[in-house]
Amino acid sequence: MTDLERRIDQGTGREPADIVLKGGRFFDLVTGELVASDIAICGETIVGTVEAYEGREVIDITGKIVVPGFIDTHLHIESSLVTPHEFDRCVLPYGVTTVICDPHEIANVLGTEGIQFFLDSAEETIMDIRVQLSSCVPATHLETSGADLPIERLLPFRHHPKVIGLAEFMNFPGVIYKDPICMAKLEAFQDGHIDGHSPLLSGRDLNGYLSARIRTDHECTTAAEAMEKIRKGMHILVREGSVSKDLHALMPILTERLSPFLALCTDDRNPLDIAEQGHLDYLIREAIRNGVEPLAVYRAASISAARAFGLRDRGLVAPGWRADLVVIDSLENCKAEMVFSAGRRVTDALFATRKPVAPVGLDSVKARDVKAADFGVPVAEGETPVIGVMPGKIITEHRRYRLPTSGNQTAVDLANDVIKVAVIERHGKNGNHANGFVQGFGLKKGAIASTVGHDSHNICIVGVSEEDMALAANRLGEIKGGFVVVEDGKVTGEIPLPVAGLMSLEPYESVRDTLHHLRKAAYALGTTLEEPFLQVAFLPLPVIPHLKISDKGMVDVDKFCLIG
Repeated sequence: MTDLERRIDQGTGREPADIVLKGGRFFDLVTGELVASDIAICGETIVGTVEAYEGREVIDITGKIVVPGFIDTHLHIESSLVTPHEFDRCVLPYGVTTVICDPHEIANVLGTEGIQFFLDSAEETIMDIRVQLSSCVPATHLETSGADLPIERLLPFRHHPKVIGLAEFMNFPGVIYKDPICMAKLEAFQDGHIDGHSPLLSGRDLNGYLSARIRTDHECTTAAEAMEKIRKGMHILVREGSVSKDLHALMPILTERLSPFLALCTDDRNPLDIAEQGHLDYLIREAIRNGVEPLAVYRAASISAARAFGLRDRGLVAPGWRADLVVIDSLENCKAEMVFSAGRRVTDALFATRKPVAPVGLDSVKARDVKAADFGVPVAEGETPVIGVMPGKIITEHRRYRLPTSGNQTAVDLANDVIKVAVIERHGKNGNHANGFVQGFGLKKGAIASTVGHDSHNICIVGVSEEDMALAANRLGEIKGGFVVVEDGKVTGEIPLPVAGLMSLEPYESVRDTLHHLRKAAYALGTTLEEPFLQVAFLPLPVIPHLKISDKGMVDVDKFCLIG
């Protein structure tokens, strides 16, 4: 008997279903009703609702509600600081049954080897990990990346069963001004999904960008920006990560009317925040708590997300649909008490069936050792450009200050919360080292350093003391990448991330606990930021306005050029 025949027989009741969920209700995302019903499952497919069923396995869910599995429409698994296998084990129990990831963090370090590692992992995980092929490696010409992925290197992955399309197209100036490398990539994916990345883009420039058949965007930070993009046919991915927190600003668009054109995403979320708050379940709870209709947000979390990315088999609790199901206590509380991934109940025993995938990029930190004197900034005439950090945003301001001097060097200004920032090339390409200033961290002493530096993942350091900055940078080489906190000449916190300098080899529980200690060490320096490490990681991202720093120098993102 074929699978199709089995599904029909079990759906009609001629044969007992493999699994029957009894006594609960499901949330019908078409009508908005809570429907009392058995749910019959055959293999990986729902085969029966709104009828009574017998099953080989019957699970009592009296008093509970069943909703479709949640879909995270845009994220970087690398930002969880764990491997895809550990991410699977960490996040799936929260009800996230599908994720659409862009592996461009590891791709910027290792190129196609990094993409292959993610695809190999995706074939083993219980969660359905779908991959978008990284479109911008390097992200821009204004930084040094570990790899270069022209279209010729992406095409061999084009028809992999886990690949959806082309990942976030960050180089929006390259689209608007028809950069030949950008054009080649866009041409190759005109018949597939192209994911967008266009912060603050509007008007005719937005029209030109969308004319390349870019369909989705996760970079909206205001309701007005989102509405313009929706009116122009974009599907908006409402983001709430560890740094970029846009949910509250976008709640005005989270309505029943607009929900078919919305989805949810996290972009970047670390295990500590997942442990303390949750994942997409947190976004759902927070939205409902602030007055969003449950139907709107649950649609965005599942069926609307699936349709935006061409996943036609999932997103509803209905016969013939993939049995990605979350059993929750209530719509408002959204606490996952049981999760099914393709008809399989998620348990430790299920995770134990996965085959491991060998890690890659275990020796990717090739930066030279540095000295305190390398962090000096010569005195310049007039005002100095300063990166203005805004809590909860990866957008920065382009600020200017007349900074104090010491001899022939420009000094930090603690009274105005202006400290040093540096980026050091770590791929062994050219040894570049750039210094500048940043405002908004609140540091009174010490230094914080990271090999997580979007998107090229060079070493990024912020600090008050040049000696501490040098120690922190050199320590990163010794531990083969990660995060380091230094205070008064001593390492007070660190987490090794040896997989491409981005991910740990440890279980997510260990990473979570270490992050807790690391955060304490950062707070001891005086930082006022909730998530200082990811905030450091976004300082070298020259595709996000307005002022950034790369290994080549300070970057005016608005003019898309180096300014020093």
